[in-house]
Amino acid sequence: MNATTASNAPLVAGFIGLGDQGLPMARAVAEAGFSLTAWARRPASLEPLAGVPHQVADSVEELAASCDVVALCVGTDEDVERLVTQMLPHLREGAIVANHGTGVPATAVRLTERGAPHQVAVLDAPVSGGRPAAEEKRLTCMAGGPDAAFERCRPVFEAFSAHVVHLGHAGAGQTAKLFNNALLMLNQRSVADIVALAAQLDVDLDALVDVLELGSASSAALSLLNTMVRPDNVDHLSAVEALDMELFEQAMSDAGVEAGDVTERGLSGARGLPALLTRLNS
Repeated sequence: MNATTASNAPLVAGFIGLGDQGLPMARAVAEAGFSLTAWARRPASLEPLAGVPHQVADSVEELAASCDVVALCVGTDEDVERLVTQMLPHLREGAIVANHGTGVPATAVRLTERGAPHQVAVLDAPVSGGRPAAEEKRLTCMAGGPDAAFERCRPVFEAFSAHVVHLGHAGAGQTAKLFNNALLMLNQRSVADIVALAAQLDVDLDALVDVLELGSASSAALSLLNTMVRPDNVDHLSAVEALDMELFEQAMSDAGVEAGDVTERGLSGARGLPALLTRLNS
């Protein structure tokens, strides 16, 4: 792992968003040898960084002024835009902001345009895999934005990712993530359809799921059931997935693409997840 820029100067990485997924990502950046600076609204959010080298910024503005790359792993596009607005007057020329959250491509394009007068590049770099993959440093990072900015950030992304892919222009990373999420939910709906049919035939559903995972029907939608998707979190995940499908529909509408059938079936897969898990565990 090379924790330097192309000019061999040490790369200072900032991180905002030490939540379920962001925390292990930030730890991985520090463990890879990058100089890490973090900021959080609540001091308690910083406590899990104990044990890895890092600095704590007293404000968003202070973090922005001290970093070459600032990674954001926060909840919504609105949160991202608010933080970027705070940071832009303080970021150095040539700095890069990388948004690891899920949002719509139009926001990525808008942030790129806002950063340009400040000589600040913005990458949309959402990740897939959830907390387990973040902890094991095997996320998939899908990036959109300028080539030079991506190459400069690639070593940072590789700190927590098994796969880092540059998909092209601003917004391309978000487009890929939304397609990824939509396909997962479409597959969940298909799993639910098959399980419902199997239940009518008095098939052992646990054994059926096991054998489907071993065959050509294998998918993340199957393998996540009762592993990452559990009775204690399925309602939360169902709600998050439904929001992701709404982002998907917004992105398709913004692009002038009719995707109503896909959105409807994806929403059905998301909203039907609790019932699917209940059926498998009954």
